[in-house]
Parts: sequence; structure tokens; C-alpha cells
Amino acid sequence: MNKEVSTTVKVRFSDCDPIGHLNNVKYLEYMFNAREDHVEEFYGFTYEEYTQKTGCTWIAIQNEIAYLKEVRYNHQVVISSKTIEVGDRTAKVEILMKSQDEKTIHAVLWVTVIYFNVKTRKSEVHPKEIKETFGKFFVDLEQKDFQSRSKFLRIQNAKNS
Repeated sequence: MNKEVSTTVKVRFSDCDPIGHLNNVKYLEYMFNAREDHVEEFYGFTYEEYTQKTGCTWIAIQNEIAYLKEVRYNHQVVISSKTIEVGDRTAKVEILMKSQDEKTIHAVLWVTVIYFNVKTRKSEVHPKEIKETFGKFFVDLEQKDFQSRSKFLRIQNAKNS
């Protein structure tokens, strides 16, 4: 089983700045939309269904993004995601935006989420089955902090160019 799941997306002209580069805010939109698709396709549920069923969801509490190489309109990009940390109440996901051949990393995003009960408005401990589901897609990265990871990916890009 592949622990890093991905989809391919076409960058739209309307999402770019006047010089044809993907707008910084749109990186986040593309990456979050891809992650939502990944959860539905590979984890087997939608956030909406899960919240209706359990009364709980995940709330983003921190985003860290590095823009490594510009993306131009009309290009296809591969957006992948994987779980890189699972705690009792929080989890961390890495989302990469890559070139179509996957040799260049355009952006890296780390999203930290907290498991949250919508009714009580408080965080809760992840249920055992969710920790197991996330565990199936867990990748133990060599780089444990965001700065080290983005530096590593920049070096990889330089080697591949």
C-alpha cells in the first residue's frame, strides 16, 4: 500500500498573478482541496460525513508553507499528501506540490490539526480506529522540523535541475 497518495491538477490562468505564476494563496487552496479528495478516496470518508456521524472533526491549528519553485499557469502538478505525525489529540500532514514528472517540488505544506468536538467546542482524544487509519498512511520523515524539511527539499530540487 502506498502511504503517500496523490492526484494531478491543472493550474488555471485565473489562479495566477499578472506574470503567470500561481498566486501564493492559491497554493493553499489547491493543496487543501487535494487533501480533502485524498481523505475521501483513500481514507474512505468525507469530513462532512464524519462530522455528521461523530460530532467531531479536525481543525487546522498551524500551517507552515515554503514556496520552493514557481508554478506557471496551464501546467499539470501532482499534489501528494501523507500523515507525518499522529498524537493523542493532534496530527500533522505533509502536502507536496510537485511537477508532473515529480522531480521538482514546487511547495511543501505542513498542516497541524486538532481533533475537535463540534458540540462541546473542545478537543478530544483521537478514537482508536482513526489513529489506526492515519497509521496506515504514516510516513516517518528523516527531517523532524519544517525548516530542515524545506531545506532538504530545496537541495533535492537543485540536484534534479
